[in-house]
Amino acid sequence: MLNQSIKAFLLNEAKKRFLRYVKIDTRSDPESKKYPSSDGQWNLARMLKKELDQIGLIHVELDPYGYVYATLPASRSVSGPKITFCAHIDTSPSVSGTNVSPTIHKKYGGGLISFADEKNLTLSPEESPELLKFVGGNIITASGGTLLGADDKAGIAEIMASLAAFQKFRDLSHPELRIVFTPDEEIGKGTEKINREKLGDYGYTVDGGEIGELEDECFDAFEAELVFRGLNVHPGDAKNKMVNAGAIAARFVVALPEFETPERTEKKEGFFHLTAIKGDESLARIRILIRDFERKNNRKRIELLKKLIRVFELRYWGLRVETEIKDQYKNMKKILEKHPEAVRIAEQAIQMADVEVIRKAVRGGTDGSRLSFMGMPTPNIFAGGLMLHCEKEWIPEIALQKGAEVIVNICGLWAGGNLPRLDHRLN
Repeated sequence: MLNQSIKAFLLNEAKKRFLRYVKIDTRSDPESKKYPSSDGQWNLARMLKKELDQIGLIHVELDPYGYVYATLPASRSVSGPKITFCAHIDTSPSVSGTNVSPTIHKKYGGGLISFADEKNLTLSPEESPELLKFVGGNIITASGGTLLGADDKAGIAEIMASLAAFQKFRDLSHPELRIVFTPDEEIGKGTEKINREKLGDYGYTVDGGEIGELEDECFDAFEAELVFRGLNVHPGDAKNKMVNAGAIAARFVVALPEFETPERTEKKEGFFHLTAIKGDESLARIRILIRDFERKNNRKRIELLKKLIRVFELRYWGLRVETEIKDQYKNMKKILEKHPEAVRIAEQAIQMADVEVIRKAVRGGTDGSRLSFMGMPTPNIFAGGLMLHCEKEWIPEIALQKGAEVIVNICGLWAGGNLPRLDHRLN
């Protein structure tokens, strides 16, 4: 167990770094052809490189694609696997990240939280029941009109705080650590240009939600982009001639199963998720995410899309639909169930921080999925943020400390050789 001075140091370090990082607009841009997709990500990447140098890590590098790498050599007499900690630099493009003003609501009383810059915006326990777990503690939100950026700047801050602690408290043992901060995770490109040779044998993404979450399973994911090509004719003479691509694309979306959408599903139910629709009479585009925990179920959804396209092309003479389907990532459970030690160590590390372990599957993606399939088993641990990707995003201040504690505990378990018993496989 960590003593109070180390815990206080971790809280102070993680908090001050987090409040600094969230002020940098790092939204990724799904329409960009650049890598990383937005200039703001470079600003935070350069800051992190400088701070890693200041802490005293070696092989600190900001590469041409916006990845930040660094190494912390193992403590004296410690050998064993090299461990990677990973968090992503970008934030969601769905809500503004410009001029984020973090606000600390001290000694939260259990009622409504208001936002200084948006008078009609409130956050309530009815919307986010987890708030009631932190009555009396400090809650951090944005000031209104922007997201906060806890996804994943909280994860970055917690990793950085733990690295600072290893340099200050030399009796904290750790294996060799390989750090990587990735760009463009929010648009599915977090590992697209990553250098596997700079990473370790096992990894942990610090990118989960509520305190205590530990995830070794995620969605299997595809993305479909459909281009509808029609024929625009003057509306006064359009009967039996016009093929209105925009209207047909809208009807196509409505034809998808309504109860297989994110707003109608939960737990391990899969879905179609419309993320973009735009166009006119001549040409329209739609983008659909296809998600499930079983690849065979996603294959069925893809086949349904193809059948529906054929039906629409028969129904609307002259319509052409072009389709591109991308395989985005796979369920990381396929790899992690073969390496239960990685998850079991994280589980014990969370318990050592006096936090209840919340085992769940990620209804989303994680860099850990692709990293696992690259040969580095990488479960996901909490960063602490909730109501992510919206103006009501919040994080309990204590999550910044607990996240950093868990990282330090994971390192101690790997370094000490006193690993949790692996007497049965994880479910």
